[in-house]
Amino acid sequence: MGLKDVQKRVDDWVSQYKLGYFSPHECLARIMEEVGELAREINHSYSPKKKKITEEKKELSDEIADTIFAVICPANSLKIDLDESFNKMMINRRQGQGQVGEEIIKYLMN
Repeated sequence: MGLKDVQKRVDDWVSQYKLGYFSPHECLARIMEEVGELAREINHSYSPKKKKITEEKKELSDEIADTIFAVICPANSLKIDLDESFNKMMINRRQGQGQVGEEIIKYLMN
């Protein structure tokens, strides 16, 4: 399933509701909330700081999925094609790595 498909699924779900998408600022707040929940789960799973006995166990995969959903909402609201944006970003990363690699080789050859 590509990002376009995921964006469509999110849009279909949001479209059920009269309110629709939140404003970009509200979406950003939601993203930050979800990233915070993800960070908390990672912290509790991989650091000495453990959860309190009274706190419910959450799955990292669920927190990641919630974060992805929250990121897709403003993209949909702003009509951003995440497939296109992601592919462009990956091309830029590959090209950037190539440039860095070439610079290292030049440095080592001198």
